[in-house]
Amino acid sequence: MRIAVTGSIATDHLMTFEGRFAEQLIADQLEQVSLSFLVDELEVRRGGVAANISFALGRLGLHPVLVGAVGADFDEYRSWLERHGVDTSGVHVSEIRHTARFVCTTDRDHNQIASFYAGAMAEARNIELWPLAERTGGFDLVLIGADDPEGMLRHSDECRDRGIPFAADPSQQLARMGGREVRRLIEGAAYLFTNEYEKALAERKTKWSEAEVLERVGVRITTLGGKGVRIERAGEPPLHVPAAAVKTKIVDPTGVGDAFRAGFLAGLSWNLTLERCAQLGNSVAAHSLEVDGPQEYHLTRATLLERIEISYGAEAAGEVAAHV
Repeated sequence: MRIAVTGSIATDHLMTFEGRFAEQLIADQLEQVSLSFLVDELEVRRGGVAANISFALGRLGLHPVLVGAVGADFDEYRSWLERHGVDTSGVHVSEIRHTARFVCTTDRDHNQIASFYAGAMAEARNIELWPLAERTGGFDLVLIGADDPEGMLRHSDECRDRGIPFAADPSQQLARMGGREVRRLIEGAAYLFTNEYEKALAERKTKWSEAEVLERVGVRITTLGGKGVRIERAGEPPLHVPAAAVKTKIVDPTGVGDAFRAGFLAGLSWNLTLERCAQLGNSVAAHSLEVDGPQEYHLTRATLLERIEISYGAEAAGEVAAHV
């Protein structure tokens, strides 16, 4: 299965201030704040939902086509992704904007001051999928992840017009979209990914009931955090798949949903059952939970199969083993 992953590509610049922001703020001078904090640590993490999903798919042995918009500062990140099996030929490079960036400073009380620069992400609306599909041998599935909202809608429209199966994964962009836009994004999706909150928000914005959503999408996948995943299809009882075992401790949830989606999509590409797809997704997600950063986990055939066997049994691990 040839999978294209559209969505954001970004870097996170995370700094730590050993003092307290509150001690630097003067109550009667807040209308004219001019402060500079000397930070002790800086971490630069690769991120963005499309890049995170593509990275994990590459680690699983697939070669996804990453589709998104970046700046000329993307070269190092591009090399990293290509070394991990990602086809970056579908990435648009802006001539005037930098790659999207999240900059955050955290003080000793875990208060944060942060900014998000969308940058080149706004140019995702200029990307046409069909020429990429023709150049790379066609797409069997396109995942439409959080990105410039106009770009997301364009990709959804094009997939319907061209008859390309797609998965809608609006995540945090649901908050920015109106009901008409959400309906336009998810109508006809083969798969719809959300978490519990996003599920409720999508229903409120579209004014569609659970049943009405299931009439419009093939499979609805709702992640439930530590409770696992629920899978629903019209006319069939829902399927609940418990979360995979966490072997050490939970370190950072950032990017865990992206890791799950990669595992689930890999299972689809291997023609596994939906239950196995969810088990595989949960097992990849557990790897991500145990490290700091969405692309810093160590995922190998041995660690993956061990996690699946511990969590879901030898039969599940054996079915996945034939593909990794």
